[in-house]
Amino acid sequence: MNARLTLSQARRIALAAQGLAKERPTRPAAARQVGRTFDRLQLLQIDSVNVLARAHYLPFFSRLGPYDTGIVDRMASRAPRRMVEYWAHEASYVRPGHFADLRVWQRRPWVGAAGLDPQLRLDLTERILQTLDSSRPLTARAVAERIGHAEKVPKSGWGWNWTAAKRVLEDLFEQGLVSAAGRTAQFERLYAPAAKVLPAACGPLHLPDRDEAMLRLIEAAAAAHGIGSTRCLADYFRLPVKAAARAAGTLVRQGRLEEVEVAGWPGPLYLHPAAARPRRAGGRALLGPFDSLVFERRRLQQLFGFHYRIEIYTPAGRRRFGYYVLPFLLGEQLCARVDLKADRGAGLLLVRGAYAEPQAPVETAVELAQELGLLAQWLGLAGIVVLDRGNLAAALARALGGRLQEPGPGQVLARQDTSLT
Repeated sequence: MNARLTLSQARRIALAAQGLAKERPTRPAAARQVGRTFDRLQLLQIDSVNVLARAHYLPFFSRLGPYDTGIVDRMASRAPRRMVEYWAHEASYVRPGHFADLRVWQRRPWVGAAGLDPQLRLDLTERILQTLDSSRPLTARAVAERIGHAEKVPKSGWGWNWTAAKRVLEDLFEQGLVSAAGRTAQFERLYAPAAKVLPAACGPLHLPDRDEAMLRLIEAAAAAHGIGSTRCLADYFRLPVKAAARAAGTLVRQGRLEEVEVAGWPGPLYLHPAAARPRRAGGRALLGPFDSLVFERRRLQQLFGFHYRIEIYTPAGRRRFGYYVLPFLLGEQLCARVDLKADRGAGLLLVRGAYAEPQAPVETAVELAQELGLLAQWLGLAGIVVLDRGNLAAALARALGGRLQEPGPGQVLARQDTSLT
């Protein structure tokens, strides 16, 4: 008979697995703590949007508080690398040990050279590989210059206006033959042969058995989630659901996963045997839109009763909560959300909207104010501005202790100097 858990127990297991169940350290996190957190999460999604902070920096702040982002940069750019880029849950930093397993399952031909003239594609592939093999890591622009490939691309229209050289580079990246040795200050990839980027022990060019690779990836996803459905486990590394279900069944028979039941959460559900089962959750965190806790929207709805979607690509007039909205975790409840922007020119953290969930605890505004103060200081912003949008804005302004004003819709409600937090 399968073990039975309450929904609250399942929430606490999930939060503990993600490193969000406990209060954060009071001192700035050291490199060892950052590395251990990444090992726990298994991957970090990458995104080019920088309205608040780079997507891969935020999960560490959520779990560790203020820390030096240079630690993360070094983990991805200095040998032996603790994390490398590849396709997983979209473009991601992954543990090097997962690279070969992901290679045999990730198929993203739409990002690469599909549709190019075959002879052009072959010619560019040979020249690019020869160039990268004999040079330092290069951006796509530098690669094109080195091989003498000049091409005009349209600047208007939707989508990526990539040159043929960039498309071939991305095709080689998708195949796992080329990797990223780091990023420039403008967040451009620095391409290099995968064999030069990944630790030799990872066998970067080795292609493992697909079924064995799937078992390892699903077990890793279960460890990162603590508990989850087949859909949850498949989504973590963006793997095919049917193959993930077969792997989960095999892992159960081998004793590497346990099938469980959770009241109010349709199964089948799987528990990682090493998952912690805390009696309470006492964490507090703002979660970035690309945080691994919020990857799978159905899971959020079923576990936390929290409906969430990223509205970056939604036309402004149709957005419900805002452009860059972060859920707010307090204890074991996702109790609010805030639309944030770092106005670096003015040195301000803009709270463009603040919304409480129906069952948010009374201390939500006070706790959120403290978290925003910590975030602003970490980002090097001198103050916080709250705009009059959302049912939590007024309470948040009072909790920040800022100078209250009489606003119209969308106008400033309060300002606060973060040196006061």
